[in-house]
Amino acid sequence: MTDYTPPKVWTWNKPSGGAFASINRPIAGPTHDKELPIGKHPLQLYSLATPNGVKVTVMLEELLARGHEGAEYDAWLIRINDGDQFGSGFVEVNPNSKIPALMDRSGATPVRVFESGSILVYLAEKFGEFLPTEQPARAEVLSWLFWQMGSAPYLGGGFGHFYAYAPEKFEYAIDRFSMEVKRQMDVLDRRLVETEYLGGKHYSIADMAVWPWYGGLALGRMYNDSAEFLSVHEYKHVQRWAKAIDERPAVRRGRMVNRAFGEPALQLHERHDASDFDTNTQDKLAAE
Repeated sequence: MTDYTPPKVWTWNKPSGGAFASINRPIAGPTHDKELPIGKHPLQLYSLATPNGVKVTVMLEELLARGHEGAEYDAWLIRINDGDQFGSGFVEVNPNSKIPALMDRSGATPVRVFESGSILVYLAEKFGEFLPTEQPARAEVLSWLFWQMGSAPYLGGGFGHFYAYAPEKFEYAIDRFSMEVKRQMDVLDRRLVETEYLGGKHYSIADMAVWPWYGGLALGRMYNDSAEFLSVHEYKHVQRWAKAIDERPAVRRGRMVNRAFGEPALQLHERHDASDFDTNTQDKLAAE
């Protein structure tokens, strides 16, 4: 219970508080001029290793693992806490100022792609991988992909914000979003009783989209002690699926790209060649 009464018209007259107060604002557009770097590969990724960013780097690493040389990419670090996403160059690629954002310069006219789900579909169609072309398999994969788009805001902006990042603890908000996240985990668990992967028997962009969020939660990597708080061990089939994907070499590499937090050996701030995983992680750079 609070004594707050909403005004007739909301105005932005004070900081929002919480972990992201410095970058929250009710207007779009750039705050400063800053061009984006361009590397040597046709695919230029501008991102950070949040769950949404990891989706795309996993996809790119999986494509490379399947021998698609055209999926070679430069990955540039966008530090969202520093406001890099509000630079003029980034806003040109993604007017919504959210990571990840992709520029495909392989053709005569550069193609910008923003929103993580859109990028996954774009890459899947470009390379003919991880998205079935025949129905009903295609519809099933796309349904689970868009399930993640609609569901994850309740996990991240809802539960994660009020449980881990809000300036105060609000019982109503935490209870509301905890209930929804547990319902979503149950949805996944029931699906994974039936199939090895979300789209069916084959690993797909649906798994790549859902795993960084819900697999991360199942593996205890999200929002402090939230795994214990939400009793995620109870979702046995999600646990099986999450651990299997976590063991994929391309997934392990994808998690490292544009990572600027956590264990230095797992941080690869920028990725320009496959050799960077062996030579340019933060632990190795610090030892030079």
